[in-house]
Parts: sequence; structure tokens; C-alpha cells
Amino acid sequence: MALLCRSTGLLLKHSKLLPSAFAATRQCSSGGQYQYILVDKKGEKKNVGFIQLNRPKALNALCDGLMLEVGRALDAFEADSEVGAIVVTGSEKAFAAGADIKEMQNRTFQECYGGNFLAHWNRVSTVKKPVIAAVNGFALGGGCEFAMMCDIIYAGEKAQFGQPEILLGTIPGAGGTQRLTRAVGKSLAMEMVLTGDRISAQEAKQSGLVSKVFPVDQLVSEAVRCGEKISGNSKLVSAMAKEAVNAGKYFIKEIVDTFIVEIYSAHVS
Repeated sequence: MALLCRSTGLLLKHSKLLPSAFAATRQCSSGGQYQYILVDKKGEKKNVGFIQLNRPKALNALCDGLMLEVGRALDAFEADSEVGAIVVTGSEKAFAAGADIKEMQNRTFQECYGGNFLAHWNRVSTVKKPVIAAVNGFALGGGCEFAMMCDIIYAGEKAQFGQPEILLGTIPGAGGTQRLTRAVGKSLAMEMVLTGDRISAQEAKQSGLVSKVFPVDQLVSEAVRCGEKISGNSKLVSAMAKEAVNAGKYFIKEIVDTFIVEIYSAHVS
């Protein structure tokens, strides 16, 4: 089983991208001020939380420390009454090229996929405020899973999405098999997961994974503009709407209808 976490060489043989990403990757951990992300508030009214992944030499590989910092930033924006939406982005070259393989390679399979190793990743999907992923460049493996945890995905025209874990001898470990299937359908999800092939931004939009595609240099500003629009609405109702839409992904219509009535009644009472 440890082979699943230590087979970096297999992936490097099959990908022209990942050697450069992981050769520069170093072990990392969080502590003190943000070390692996940039945090700001954007928009005319400074009502859009902004998180930029900032490990350029590693193509924003998602180390444990980076994800912990993302969680801290999300918690801060969740508690900020001025913020109504949050934008997460990377660099023009990579949103995130995947999980940090160097960090994982000395861990056993049980350590990688058991316990709390991936637990803090879920913070992205449990934030009540809407989260917009602005994806330029590569969103692969954990990077694609990270983007899918967000509520809306905007993509730059050169973005690429993929789940290449099979080239490492493993499978997507942060919800990618479920979220990708819900987003693009079983056939395309199965093809991507079983072959490790990537899809372009245009293919991602056609399949329903991405909402809109923009020129690379306009992507972030368009995502912030969307965040401003959302922030102009009631924060409570936005949270309710997000919860109701998410419920629709997992439950049959009759259950969702009852759920919506319950949250609507709670709001108006």
C-alpha cells in the first residue's frame, strides 16, 4: 500500500508538466503569518475576500501548510461582516498542479488517506459564503479537486483540468471521483480518471465543470466582479441559496423540496 504514496517516478514518466512542479517542491508547514498564500480584500467596496495560492516554483502544489493557511483565511473571511463572497486563484501558469507529492511520498497509504491528513481540505466546501475559483493554467489532481470544492469555477482560456492520479498508481483522494462525476457526467469523468487525460477550459465549460471562460488577463477581475455582484445581495439569503443548491446535488427532488421549505420557513419566521 505504501507504493501508492511513493510512486512519484511513475507520474514523472507520463507527464511533461509534473517534473518541473515537484522538483521545486519542498516540505512545508504553516505557522505565523501566511507563508504560502496572499490574502486581501478586493472590489470597490472591499467586500470580496481574495486568496491567492503563492508557491510559484512548485506550481502551487498543495502542501499541508498551504491548505491549513487557506482554512485560516476562509475562517477570517467567514467572520468578516463586510465580505459577501470569496475568490480563490493561483498564478497564470497554475491554479494548482496537484497535492504535494514530495510531502506525501514518505508516508504510508494509511497515513495519506486515513486519519486527518485530508480533513482540513474540506473547509473549502463547508464555508457558508460563496467561493469562486479563478483558474488559470493547470488544475490537476488535488488542484482540480480544490477548484471543484468551490461554488463557481471561472477559467482562463488556457486552463487545463485533470485527475492524473492513476499515473501514480492511485485514485483521486479529495472527493474528485464524486464531484467530477456530478459536474461532467459519468462517461467523461471515468475517461479522465482512468486515463489521466486533461481537458481544456473550453471542454470544461461545455461539460459543465466551468461556468465561464475568459482571456487570461481578465480572469481574476471577472471573478472579483462576480464576487461583488454576489456581495451586493443579502448574505443570509446567499448562504441559504448556496445550501439549497448544494442539497440538490445529493438528494432526490422530494427531499430537496422539503429541505427548501424548511430553510425558507426558518428565514421568514
